[in-house]
Amino acid sequence: MLLAGKRLLVTGVLTEASIAFSVARLAAEQGAEVVLSGFGRALSLTRRVARRLPGELPVVELDVTSEPDLAALPERVGGRLDGVLHAIGFAPASALGSGLLNTPWADVGTALHVSTWSYAALARACAPLMPRGSSYVGLDFDARVAWPGYDWMGVAKAGLESANRYLARDLGARGIRSNLVAAGPVKTMAARSVPGFAQFEAVWDERAPLGWDVTDAEPVAQACVALLSDWFPATTGTIVHVDGGFSAVGA
Repeated sequence: MLLAGKRLLVTGVLTEASIAFSVARLAAEQGAEVVLSGFGRALSLTRRVARRLPGELPVVELDVTSEPDLAALPERVGGRLDGVLHAIGFAPASALGSGLLNTPWADVGTALHVSTWSYAALARACAPLMPRGSSYVGLDFDARVAWPGYDWMGVAKAGLESANRYLARDLGARGIRSNLVAAGPVKTMAARSVPGFAQFEAVWDERAPLGWDVTDAEPVAQACVALLSDWFPATTGTIVHVDGGFSAVGA
């Protein structure tokens, strides 16, 4: 029971295939009280899929690009948060698969707003609720190289990785850790929107020293739960790669 007595906010639960769904399920199984968030048309999806998780998990409304929603979050959550999972990312279709030269700023701005800026914005909203020893964890996709079709989302993830380092610096004085989990490709709703995702599937299992199953989010969820627990008390500002070792090898 790694998370016994802890209270967590988990964002990004849309379907059972969501990595966040696996995190929420495993966290509840490990003793945590879990609160979910959703917004807009996706809120009904979150409420529906929440019924498939252990217990009756509350769902609060949260649009991380809305200052009123961020300001209202503490009241909506209604108490202490020992951990937060940021599983939020979005890019308009023109920002994926078109290269960097053909995307208008408005769409690039949306990708950065939702996928990068929101990491700091959510931390700002949650930090007053988080006691010393709390953990902030975000989902990442390795941004050290250029990926087929990933384009401006790759740039947004690079910004996310930089933001994580600065947040670790700023939250450290409060005793709050900030880390990312860079997952290998998992067949989620978000992954289906990336042109060329099939190219990842084709090579990942072959090249990863430990192999890789694109339908299994459990290894990623286990890493997130470990970081949300007390077992990494002196780890912050880092990226944990859960990708079967793919990122460690060359061609």
